[in-house]
Amino acid sequence: MDVTVRPALQEDIPALAEVLGLAFTDDPLIAWLIPETATRTKRAAIMFDSLVRHQYLADGAVEVALDDTGAIVGAAVWSPPGKWHASESDLLRQFPSLLRVFRHRLIKAGRMSDRMAAAHPREPHWYLAIIGTLPSARGRGYGQALLNSRLERCDAEGSPAYLESSKPENVPYYERFGFDKTGELDATKGGPLLWPMWRASRTE
Repeated sequence: MDVTVRPALQEDIPALAEVLGLAFTDDPLIAWLIPETATRTKRAAIMFDSLVRHQYLADGAVEVALDDTGAIVGAAVWSPPGKWHASESDLLRQFPSLLRVFRHRLIKAGRMSDRMAAAHPREPHWYLAIIGTLPSARGRGYGQALLNSRLERCDAEGSPAYLESSKPENVPYYERFGFDKTGELDATKGGPLLWPMWRASRTE
């Protein structure tokens, strides 16, 4: 099956955020931050909308996968080399939405983000911040198409790539694309672990 992958547009944000909210409903990290199951999907979608709208879209590295009807069924959110860290203005724009999402856990979420940033590689690289597909669309090649779209550019530029997997069962999947696990990251201090993964440049 041929999969269409294209750059995300401003008008795509609500749909891609909804897709990511559904994709991450059972994610251990999201469940730790938003334990209320009844509102988790909606609140996760609000978070993804804010992150893409106020931080990632402007860098031109957000892509969506479309099904044969043209509907968005997956999205990948990347940061170009040197741009993975949110600026103060990004954070200020995100704050109202993130407060709605995390409520009294906002400080906990911020501390987790700080620990992830402290462990983040300093070598220039492409950063895969978020990737997800609709649960009903999994296993149809959408995630693979999204990954390959940006990794082909990484290879053309001779650039490494980095991600953190929040599910241990996804580690072998990313290994198929050349990522290697570099250890474990306890960014939550007692909650779910993360598995940082590095993909060396093809020139290394």
